[in-house]
Amino acid sequence: MRAFPNRAAAGCLLAEELTRYAGRDDVIVLGLPRGGVPVAYEVARALRVSLDVFIVRKLGVPGFEELAAGAIASGGVRVLNEDVVRTLPNASEIIELITARETAELERRESSYRDGRLAPELRDRIVILVDDGLATGATMRAAVAALRHRGVAKIIVAVPVGAPDTCRELEAVADETVCLIAPQFFRAVGQYYEDFAQISDEEVRQLVARAAQEEQGQDRTQ
Repeated sequence: MRAFPNRAAAGCLLAEELTRYAGRDDVIVLGLPRGGVPVAYEVARALRVSLDVFIVRKLGVPGFEELAAGAIASGGVRVLNEDVVRTLPNASEIIELITARETAELERRESSYRDGRLAPELRDRIVILVDDGLATGATMRAAVAALRHRGVAKIIVAVPVGAPDTCRELEAVADETVCLIAPQFFRAVGQYYEDFAQISDEEVRQLVARAAQEEQGQDRTQ
């Protein structure tokens, strides 16, 4: 089953389920790089609201990188998985080491994606958090937890496709969840896209820059 031609088409369809947030100054769309940004761009453009990126980096345990000791996110927020941390010898040293490494990569990406523009203020805003799909949902859950620390007013998780169990889990942590399709026999996000090519850092940077230019143009015409 190929539900969407590409991420842009999926974003246009997703925006149709979010029209109640259109044109509001207190709403911002945040895309999870890299794959979520082309989806988020179309959502933000259709709703005529701001677009930015929200970067989450998993804190993988050295030697067992798939095991997450926590995550860091845009804005200097760190969320730890205490169940995993308690099992680590010299936990404090290990956590600081991997936090430093992932912080450097997060900062590199933020600098590249925003091209010198300041990060937006998120406190008291309604955030529509967008990715191209939900498999395990680990990154999205970390993003939601990090946004709670930023004092946002409301978090809407919005994706074109997701595993049914994962979509239900996100409903429990977000204020609202929009998942266009949740197929019973879900295996991977990519199976629901005709074009699921990898997105580059440069493509993310271009989309974020284009959105900023379009927003400035809208401001001048108002």
